Amino acid sequence: MNFDENLKIMVAIPCFNEAATIAKVVNDFQRVLPQASICVFDNNSSDASGELAQKAGACVYHVFSQGKGNVMREIFDRFAADVLLVVDGDDTYFAADAPLLLKSLVDGKKDMVFGNRLKKAGKGAFKKVNLIGNHIIAAAINLLFGTKHKDILSGYRVFSRRFVKSVALLNAGFETEVELTLRALAEKLAVAEVPVAYQARPTGTQSKLSWFRDGFKIMVATLMIMRDSNPFRLYGWISFLCFIFAAVAALLRLLNYFEATTLPNTFLVGLILIFAPIGVITFAIALILSAINVRFAEIKQVIRRNK
Repeated sequence: MNFDENLKIMVAIPCFNEAATIAKVVNDFQRVLPQASICVFDNNSSDASGELAQKAGACVYHVFSQGKGNVMREIFDRFAADVLLVVDGDDTYFAADAPLLLKSLVDGKKDMVFGNRLKKAGKGAFKKVNLIGNHIIAAAINLLFGTKHKDILSGYRVFSRRFVKSVALLNAGFETEVELTLRALAEKLAVAEVPVAYQARPTGTQSKLSWFRDGFKIMVATLMIMRDSNPFRLYGWISFLCFIFAAVAALLRLLNYFEATTLPNTFLVGLILIFAPIGVITFAIALILSAINVRFAEIKQVIRRNK
């Protein structure tokens, strides 16, 4: 699959203790994308990952702030090409799929394309608990943001120059995968998902992802991004639920008047006095933050037009 020879491609490989696989990953991408610059971003590896990557022909950058999100920020800061491809250094993805992702980005005029591992995953590629966690997180995010993504935690992605220059990354850990997708949504950038092959990690290597700890961080990050990008949806739902609780308490208080229930009146009145004001306050917050977001969106558009 050929590309314009003038298209500058940067392949960035986040790496933390991947001595067993990093040289192979570098060599695979050198073979499939000979015109690309291959850069490994070593995140405080205690093994020989950086040295092996350099011997394989990659340029190596050292990122001293721990966490994949910090690595992604460094990648974005050092980006100097037309297209950025990011792939994990654990040899679970296939370099042969890179042209497919790049073609989808360039020909489809997308800003980000990420690989969907679920359809073409090899035997043993996913632990059962990891697969369940992946589905739960994707379903929650699709519900909250109205999207239809399948594999939002994929570590195989390509980005346009516009994406790299437009999106700010704030999270430090594995939640950066979710942040990339949701920030694109907030910036109204074009995103696509393409099936890619995925295999189990090589024997003797271990995943750094903890589904309980990192899954919790991912959901917290999701709510924070929703607060920033669509505050009316988040605070509007909180307000709606508060009004529902207050209305139910008021109805039960009315039924008490006809002796249809035996719940204490003071308890029901207390619920009304708690939830009704909270509902009003959160609705006001939703309106104020939404208005602020609109102003910022207007400023961003003006800045982009005048670049």
